Amino acid sequence: MTPPVDRPSTTATRRAVLAGVAGSMAATSGCVSRLRTVMGRERPDPVTVTIKTVPADDDPYALLIARQLSEWLRAAGINANVLPMASEELLRQVLVNHEYDLFVGRYPDSTLDADSLYSLLHSQFATEPGWQNPFGYANLSVDDLLARQRTTDGDERRQAVADLQSTVARENPFTVLAFPDVIRAARNDRYSRFGTARSDEALGMLQLHRVDDDADALRVTTTDERVTSTLNPLLASVGRVGTVTDLIYDPLVRRYRGERYPWLAESTTWVEDGVLEATLRPDLSFHDGEALTADDVVFSYRFLRDTASGERNQAAPTMRFRGRSTLVESATAPDRRTVRLAFGEETDSVAKRALTVPILPRHVWTERTGEPRVGGLDLGGGTTEALVTANIPPVGSGPLAFVSATRNDRLVLERFADHFLETADTPELPDAVADGAAFEELVMKHVGSDSSAVDLVDSGDADLTLAGLGPGVLRRIGQAEELDLLVDRSQSFYFLGFNTRRAPYANPRFRQLIAQLVDRRHLVQSVFSTFAAPAISPLARTDWVTDDLAWRGRDPITPFIGAAGEVDEAQARAAFREAGYQYDDQGRLLGV
Repeated sequence: MTPPVDRPSTTATRRAVLAGVAGSMAATSGCVSRLRTVMGRERPDPVTVTIKTVPADDDPYALLIARQLSEWLRAAGINANVLPMASEELLRQVLVNHEYDLFVGRYPDSTLDADSLYSLLHSQFATEPGWQNPFGYANLSVDDLLARQRTTDGDERRQAVADLQSTVARENPFTVLAFPDVIRAARNDRYSRFGTARSDEALGMLQLHRVDDDADALRVTTTDERVTSTLNPLLASVGRVGTVTDLIYDPLVRRYRGERYPWLAESTTWVEDGVLEATLRPDLSFHDGEALTADDVVFSYRFLRDTASGERNQAAPTMRFRGRSTLVESATAPDRRTVRLAFGEETDSVAKRALTVPILPRHVWTERTGEPRVGGLDLGGGTTEALVTANIPPVGSGPLAFVSATRNDRLVLERFADHFLETADTPELPDAVADGAAFEELVMKHVGSDSSAVDLVDSGDADLTLAGLGPGVLRRIGQAEELDLLVDRSQSFYFLGFNTRRAPYANPRFRQLIAQLVDRRHLVQSVFSTFAAPAISPLARTDWVTDDLAWRGRDPITPFIGAAGEVDEAQARAAFREAGYQYDDQGRLLGV
């Protein structure tokens, strides 16, 4: 029997940690500078803001958003500059080492629900690396609301989520900007049903139909080189890569079109209060031929909580799936096909979110618990080999298995003949995915630009662009007779993130004023060419969004100071002065 997963920290411990975090923030929030200024010993320096983001080749929108934000900030007297950097470097600086003022990014999780906010905002994650609370945000009231929505149901939970959204909109640790549409190009002479295969769902690849019997390979093109260089499902640097790793790794339960379906687990049953028993399908195996058993499942839940496997004083949690992994208090394996997961006070519906994490092969990942060996890089504390490995070749149990990868060129996956979709009847699954892939191979080709990606599809050398084309290629797609334009409503959002660990961003009033310099409607028109929807709440595309935070032309909490994308400079500066800030003779905003 495998030992249980360690229980998470107690509430008292979390509050003690939070008190330390909050105290540290208070110490850096400008009080000392204000005191020195009053005493006449030191003049405040002008506020200088660096907005970090990725270059245009990595994201067609993020850099444009950052540049527009910098213009708006400068109109209010803030010395703002934009610093683009490669995705891996940005994520290391922002998500691992927390070295930033502001950053523009796109939240990678496309399966948002109310509990997604737990890992994004809870103070227990404020010092951890990864997408869990990258803002260092600490608020006891928010923590209580996050806990309440986990332990209540019905109207009580809905009220907690409503209060949570309102509080976050006022506190503004990050500013939601817009939910983009995902633009793709496809041709239907070899495969069809691309229009029904959503870009943010890995299983969309499985519902394609083969039109040409000789088309053994589905050929996809992408501008994201990460799909050829890293296939680690635990890394923060996902996005389009996450769609691929979701095809390589299987969970106990798979989410598809908003519903959950049994996947590696043929059944799940609540055997007692707070204890769920999952029975694995028979004869499961990993791509390397090793059997997948309950011990691998238990190992996975332990590993997501601490990739050092308890071998250090400091835990090294994963950069993804933390909110879901913290739901599980213990995991045991009574036999090879049975897993018992014990939860805390969470409701059953929330607890089942934990069933959607990837199951890892213990014989592969147990060798990655040591400290990473990457020369010349400060990787931050609590890091292990598991959190930096490229994980090529990957070994999973999913419907597609790894064949080869050439950096900056191509990735090849093949249909896994021993997957349960290929070997067993699955009447409980949707017909669209129950028969597995319609292709024998998935060949993913990396190109350097959106136009090159479209050219490959138009010439017949590719069948589909993976995702994320910019609006600059819309006319090109529309004019090509052989191409179909696919536009999906994305479930993930672009945002402006604040580092609340440092001044002046630790001050919620300052963050609110920055948010008032953002014209979302103008961003949608100028950056996204209207292929996006402005939003205030991260839950805007769920049924959890409240009426008062649904977009109706303006932000009711932090309305734009200006009109038609132009900041009203006089009004903006008056707002900063009213908040206690001053300007120097050159019109520059001064710190406090």
